[in-house]
Amino acid sequence: MSKATAKTNAARILDRLKIPYQVLEYEVNPDDLAAESTAAKLGIPPEQVFKTLVARGERQGVCLAVVPGNAQLDLKALASLAGERKVETVPLKDVQPLTGYIRGGVTALGTKKAYPIYGDESMLTFDHIAVSAGKRGLMLWLAPQDYLTATQATLGPLARP
Repeated sequence: MSKATAKTNAARILDRLKIPYQVLEYEVNPDDLAAESTAAKLGIPPEQVFKTLVARGERQGVCLAVVPGNAQLDLKALASLAGERKVETVPLKDVQPLTGYIRGGVTALGTKKAYPIYGDESMLTFDHIAVSAGKRGLMLWLAPQDYLTATQATLGPLARP
């Protein structure tokens, strides 16, 4: 894990909040943006690398779900946590216009608009987690509680194998 010199908006937000983190850099393969691949490149267990997915509910609208890299998002669990009857992930073409980030670089920190953020409770089982820094090839390595402070995420059981 090497320290990258690039600063992303997500890293600037953590700096402003005085939250300690490390930037992890990895080689990007545009044909394989899976969180499991990122975890392997960084030498981190995939359940410790969290991916950010964009979803939309009928009542509240757009929200972000942060789940382990080796798991699927449980849409029913997200709907329940978000107070929705039903949520669906947004089409890939809508991700960048909604968040300002491209697939493989979506992070809950510094989106174009402030959306509700929901995280899988498993993140609290680790001393540190990796989340996207807002750019492909860069991850942020930080304490889960610091991530929750920065994102104001609500935790719940969102992941399924």
